[in-house]
Amino acid sequence: MEGEDHKPGALSATSIQVCEENELSINGSDEGVHEKGSKRKEILKEVKKQFWLAGPMIFAGLFLYFVQMVSVMFVGHLGKLYLSGAAMATSMATVVGFSLLLGLAGALETLSGQSYGAKEYHMIGIHMQRAMFVLLIVCIPLAVVLANTRPILILVGQDVDIAAEAGRYARFMIPSIFAFGLLQCLVKFLTTQNIVFPIVVSFGISTLLHVLWCWVLVFKSGLGSRGAALANSISYWINVLLLALYVKFSSSCSKTWTGFSRQAFRNILTFLRLAIPSAVMVCMEMWSYEIMVFLCGRLPNPELETSMLSIILNTASTVWMIPCGLGSAVSTRVSNELGAGHPKAARLAVRVAVTMAITQGVLVGLVIILIRNIWGYAYSNDIEVVKYVAIVMPILAGANFLDGLQTVLSGNARGCGWQKIGAYVNLGSYYLVGIPLAVVLGFVLHMGGKAEKAGERVRDSIVPADAVS
Repeated sequence: MEGEDHKPGALSATSIQVCEENELSINGSDEGVHEKGSKRKEILKEVKKQFWLAGPMIFAGLFLYFVQMVSVMFVGHLGKLYLSGAAMATSMATVVGFSLLLGLAGALETLSGQSYGAKEYHMIGIHMQRAMFVLLIVCIPLAVVLANTRPILILVGQDVDIAAEAGRYARFMIPSIFAFGLLQCLVKFLTTQNIVFPIVVSFGISTLLHVLWCWVLVFKSGLGSRGAALANSISYWINVLLLALYVKFSSSCSKTWTGFSRQAFRNILTFLRLAIPSAVMVCMEMWSYEIMVFLCGRLPNPELETSMLSIILNTASTVWMIPCGLGSAVSTRVSNELGAGHPKAARLAVRVAVTMAITQGVLVGLVIILIRNIWGYAYSNDIEVVKYVAIVMPILAGANFLDGLQTVLSGNARGCGWQKIGAYVNLGSYYLVGIPLAVVLGFVLHMGGKAEKAGERVRDSIVPADAVS
């Protein structure tokens, strides 16, 4: 029997057991490698999807931002009074108009995005029509407010001449309010379907034409500063027309746009339950910047402080377009995946977006710090202003890093339908922490305009604890 145990080809029980264990080990190892490879592919696939969405939206945001900036630049060549009036009117329109409309349209990121994920394509067009109806109604009282810009500014203690010029400029901005509301609905309609390149093309065309409109209407028509405001309205309406034509005739929207429907006038309260908290969330943030400018005007050296803060906020608004694009991308991805019933994919999208936000925040922050000593010269030849800007730029780098995270997590909140949570967080962080801290640092501890950015940095660090869960 012993000889049989050692016959060629014969295996002992122990040998068979060892072979089986080795085979299980190898198979388990292969499965582990396969699982890791699968996860890596999922992450890379998600990164590509978000780059595909965020990249174009960054450029689109910059193009839209340049419209207002170019108008003010043209007006600046007419004189200080015209520049002050245009800046004041633009600020007024942003506070009472653009920020509110942008926030209200944010409800579409939840409703349309989740409808697209659930393959309820016809509802996306219904949601857009409902939002257009609501926003156009809201634009009517906003237009009345803009028409009364002059007495409102005088009432709050602004210079009479500046208030008068701002009032003239604001009246010619009224058509742009209505166009902006419709434009935001069209943009949300397309982005929630992952259609972004037509938006970039439309915004790019209108921005290039805007330079021409400004030159003709400001310098050639005799309208002066009012021509720049009218050019804004023309550019916004061109964007509305181009995107509306795309929605109407493009095969990409054939399932989601099926024509006007009476169904759009139903469930308006459901829309408002998301739209109002969304508007509060956006307005709380945007209004805080205007309060910061006002506070700087009350400091001991207001001309220096406001000049510095204007440069810093302008820079912050420009670099903010990067996390803004990421926030728009993650909002679309999260709402699409939740609508499709894929919570794990939505969670992965948030983690990828947060990682990308951290990466861009570090890179942009390094660039800001490296150029801190020369950046002020792009806006001013005053050495005192340039040096002050150089001191504050590192604070801006930190604020931009935290603001990037906050913007991405806000996009996640909109995708999930958590607008109420976002509204409470922004209300608490901006108005219970950030602005009071800026007042204490600026007026009690005499840190000046540096305190405004320091307060902004602290409130940007306050985010919902479950935002990335």
